[in-house]
Amino acid sequence: MPRGCATVRCFMLHKTLLALALAVALPFAAAQSTPPSPSSPAKRDLVARILKAQQPGIEAMARSLVEQPALELLGNAGNALPNRVPKERQEAVAKEIRGDVDKYMADLVPTVQAQAVKLAPATIGSVLEERFSEDELKQVLAMLESPVFAKYQRMGQEMQRALADKLIPDMRPTVEPRVRQLEETVGKRLGITAGPPAANGAPRTAPRPTKPASR
Repeated sequence: MPRGCATVRCFMLHKTLLALALAVALPFAAAQSTPPSPSSPAKRDLVARILKAQQPGIEAMARSLVEQPALELLGNAGNALPNRVPKERQEAVAKEIRGDVDKYMADLVPTVQAQAVKLAPATIGSVLEERFSEDELKQVLAMLESPVFAKYQRMGQEMQRALADKLIPDMRPTVEPRVRQLEETVGKRLGITAGPPAANGAPRTAPRPTKPASR
């Protein structure tokens, strides 16, 4: 469970949301200066088609809401495993934890995704219908249905992964010492101290609370 996994996932989760933001934001300046036309069946149909085109992005956002706490838990478990579980049991326990997380995701993701899709017309749809004219909605839909834009979306994950694969190793020597420094600072504020790192690179001893001053 390497620390870098959560960072890679964060890069990838932003891909579809970025596409949605681009689709909605590009015509936004024009929408601000031109009062939108009243609601109409034509506008409602265009909004419904936009939401349908963006359903994968809506579902990805919902998945990220479920996935984020699980990734944090995996990171914490990976850090605690060497100090809490005998070495001969660590691999088995790690697999059990991964199975628990997989079950959590399988149980919860479809429910949250379905609710996000259900709420989209009354939330995203209402904003689109209120802020955009019929002509502007047609422009947004044309962009979303463009084969070039579809290709860009398909390539987004590959592009984000290429960036993450280069950025994470490059920045690890800079980021990890700062993370350790922050952990130590926060630990001190909470009254927790940790033993110095072992000379052979073994994990540090488990944190222990400091004794209160005698009165």
